[in-house]
Amino acid sequence: MIRPAVLAALALLAVVLPGPLGAQDTMPPAPYAYQQLDDPKLEAEATALMHTLRCLKCQSQSIADSDAPMAGDMRHQVRSRILAGESPDQIRAWLIARYGDYVSYQPEVNSITWPLFAVPVLVILLVAGVLLRRLGKRRSDGGEAA
Repeated sequence: MIRPAVLAALALLAVVLPGPLGAQDTMPPAPYAYQQLDDPKLEAEATALMHTLRCLKCQSQSIADSDAPMAGDMRHQVRSRILAGESPDQIRAWLIARYGDYVSYQPEVNSITWPLFAVPVLVILLVAGVLLRRLGKRRSDGGEAA
């Protein structure tokens, strides 16, 4: 026989669980998620900015190209803020502050991101040094044998 406490827990799960699972699908998209701005100049600014911002769910697409609901919300934010008079740089700074440097395809050099820029340069210098040293040894070895 099933205990009343277990039955009550199962009943509670049956009532509570479906709500969050279906919530994302039932929410309407943000107004500017799929609707362009009336002013072509402002829409061009918004579109240019959206192509430089990464969809946090897809990660390999910009928010302009992604169909993820989160990308739609980010497109809405970009268009709404452009319409409110904010510059693309201000909107980018706000999105970076909210989601982190990863949201931008054009990260800025700061105390956190400098290794992303410095490590490739150091690797190239290291490889160049090794190659020059090996080529220098081969030339000196080849010159003595002749």
